[in-house]
Amino acid sequence: MAARRKSPKSDATKRAREPLSSLLRVPSGPVRMDQFDPRATPGYPGKGKQDAQRHVDALAPELSDLQERLYADGRSNPDSVAKVLVVLQGMDTSGKGGVIRHAIGLVDPQGVQLKAFKAPTAEELQHHYLWRIEQALPGRGMIGIFDRSHYEDVLVVRVDSLVPESVWSQRYDELNEFEAKLAANGTTIVKCMLNVSFDEQKRRLAERLADPTKYWKYNPGDLDSRSKWPAYMEAYEVLLERCNTEVAPWYVIPADRKWYRNWAVAELLREKLAGLDISWPAAEFDVSAEVGRLTAMP
Repeated sequence: MAARRKSPKSDATKRAREPLSSLLRVPSGPVRMDQFDPRATPGYPGKGKQDAQRHVDALAPELSDLQERLYADGRSNPDSVAKVLVVLQGMDTSGKGGVIRHAIGLVDPQGVQLKAFKAPTAEELQHHYLWRIEQALPGRGMIGIFDRSHYEDVLVVRVDSLVPESVWSQRYDELNEFEAKLAANGTTIVKCMLNVSFDEQKRRLAERLADPTKYWKYNPGDLDSRSKWPAYMEAYEVLLERCNTEVAPWYVIPADRKWYRNWAVAELLREKLAGLDISWPAAEFDVSAEVGRLTAMP
């Protein structure tokens, strides 16, 4: 039997005293957004921004190894059900795109399924609101990334009164049931609320308006959402409280410091992948015989 490769251990893994998932997990009970510091750096093993890239890079070998195991298991094991779904939620400028580039970008893109959810299309509106979510779920062995998600239907839908309260208020329990079914069928769900502050959002929007190379990132509608900040914070408080289950807990990621945000999501993903404890698939052929055949060839 071929020897199994061991996952290389990152500096962050060696130095961590408490799992980052414990430090960032939303506690049970009532939630207030002001209990979360957007500039905090819990669990970070370095000194700050000056060594952040080194710590992000240090995660890459283990993340790559773990993701390849997941992918190989999904392709080689017909009984495998393991897959990962990373949900990224946050106000505009919180850094969903940055996380995808700098944290998720550490793994092989062929094992990643990315879906960015915009306003529902005419076709999607003809179906149940979870229909479009179900179409985008990752297959076995894959890491799915949702840039926004099913939680838009208790965020923007609630804030903008797109459906009556009697409708959206029933969705929290429905979302919990939906995620419970996903978890029961082998999906590890990693829900990250990227927590950017009101002041930092304004700074980032101003930065986009001041730089022609960033105009493409700017959406005038972002200011409309910003004007409703208190309503959005209230909506986030309710969803973080009501949809924070054992099988699909929420993690609030401080997002004012981009370098910490990227490291935190990468480390959280590493931790979740390591927890799956997936081994390399065993050879389905006689290794010695194949070595002999290859050696005998010119």
